[in-house]
Amino acid sequence: MKQIFKYAKNNYILGTLFFLFWMIFIDSNNLVNQYQLSKKLGDLEDQKEYYQERKEIITAQREELLSNPELLEKFAREQYLMKKKTEDLYVIVKK
Repeated sequence: MKQIFKYAKNNYILGTLFFLFWMIFIDSNNLVNQYQLSKKLGDLEDQKEYYQERKEIITAQREELLSNPELLEKFAREQYLMKKKTEDLYVIVKK
């Protein structure tokens, strides 16, 4: 018991303990925030990989559409409901 009081009276040890307590629990860069930020960073890196893969797929589809006029016409008809002047277009919406 005397050794505990001996260390409790030492200002350097009290200062170090206070500093560690402050940095681990109270500071804005505490351990909980660091863990949450690292988890968020991992999620964002996963999203980055997904969007880069998606970008490559879209770029390949774009090149294919621009090189083939028949595919471009098919894409325009399906996605943007374009039609020729002599055609009637009916859109059926499923409930």
